[in-house]
Amino acid sequence: MSLILRTVALVAAITGASPAFSAVPFFNATCPMNIEVHADQGGPIYINGKEAKLKVFNPNYYEASHDHVTISLSINPDGTPDVSYTARGGANGVCTIRN
Repeated sequence: MSLILRTVALVAAITGASPAFSAVPFFNATCPMNIEVHADQGGPIYINGKEAKLKVFNPNYYEASHDHVTISLSINPDGTPDVSYTARGGANGVCTIRN
C-alpha cells in the first residue's frame, strides 16, 4: 500500500474513533410521533431519554440513532440547531426546538 493511502487510512481511523461531538449545542426538541430529543452542550444526544449513537459528518452536521429513529442535527452559522428525524416506515419531518 502506498504511503499516501496508509496516511489517509490512518487519519480516517483516528478521526472516526474519536468522540468529536464538542460542537453539539444544548437543545431540546419535539418531533412528530412522540419523539423527544435532548442534547447537552458538547453532547451526547438523547432520543426519548436514551443515549443515541452519534455519527459526526463535520463540525456542523451530526446524526444520532437509537431504536429505529435517526435524528439529523445541523448547526446554522449563527450556532442555532436545525433538527429533523427519520423513523420506521419512511416517516420523516422537521422537529420543533423548545426553549
